[in-house]
Amino acid sequence: MDFSLGQRVVYPTYGVGTVENITDQIIGGSRISLYIVRILGNNITLMVPVNNVGHVGLRNLSSPEYCREILESLKDRSNFTGYTGQNWNRRYREYSERLKTGTLADSCNVLKELLLIRGEKELSFGERRLLEQAMNFVTVEIACVLENRQESIQNHIEAMFEDILPGQEKNP
Repeated sequence: MDFSLGQRVVYPTYGVGTVENITDQIIGGSRISLYIVRILGNNITLMVPVNNVGHVGLRNLSSPEYCREILESLKDRSNFTGYTGQNWNRRYREYSERLKTGTLADSCNVLKELLLIRGEKELSFGERRLLEQAMNFVTVEIACVLENRQESIQNHIEAMFEDILPGQEKNP
């Protein structure tokens, strides 16, 4: 997969970034071509070997149609089983692994489950951190693709789950 200067890309575990440079460097005596990617959310700069793009999971942004489908999928709560019977450590590892895949669908599923769990109980510190990470991954990519503000996308998602916020009556 080839990327160009200025192109927005997704790097798993970091989120959306911009290809700022494509350069060659000598590393370990070998000439390596690298993408220099600056992550939007935290301004970190990553060097990704061009020949290793598939292995690290660097990918194009999703299509506008797919982003709209992902937003729509947040409304479907039919497959949510809740957190009963699962210990937090197991869920944390599972959610972390799903976020590391870098796919919008996996990040969205983690986000949805944590928002639904938040409607049933107060989230622990680790759960809140994963919720923030998943929300950031989902909203940054969708905002870039749909040319909207991240805050607007986040507000839209939060509004979908207002009916289950703690302290409010739950709709059946």
